[in-house]
Amino acid sequence: MARKALTVDDSRTMREMVAFSLKSAGYEVLEAEDGRAALAVLGGQPVDVIITDLNMPHMDGIELIRTLRAQPAHRTTPILMLTTESDGSKKQLGKEAGATGWLVKPFNPDKLVETVRKVCP
Repeated sequence: MARKALTVDDSRTMREMVAFSLKSAGYEVLEAEDGRAALAVLGGQPVDVIITDLNMPHMDGIELIRTLRAQPAHRTTPILMLTTESDGSKKQLGKEAGATGWLVKPFNPDKLVETVRKVCP
């Protein structure tokens, strides 16, 4: 059975690039355009990994992570931040919220898949 990933980004192009990279590596991919949509897409279903942007309308990546970490179903789900932000204080906020890792855009598709495989063996 294929591993399932959720990619969350307000850029449709970015979601499609992440989805293409992961699908090429055998993952099933769900997509959402912001944190609120991600919660709706997930419903109560488990996923193996979540990849989220930081800066999005309605609910940003930090708030999404905090919300997911409060839910038993996602308390231990690996969550990667994929963002243009590389500032140390932003990374610290992500870590405090419960992010598993941090990748900076533009991303290398092979590095993304390698990182996903590390956090989601």
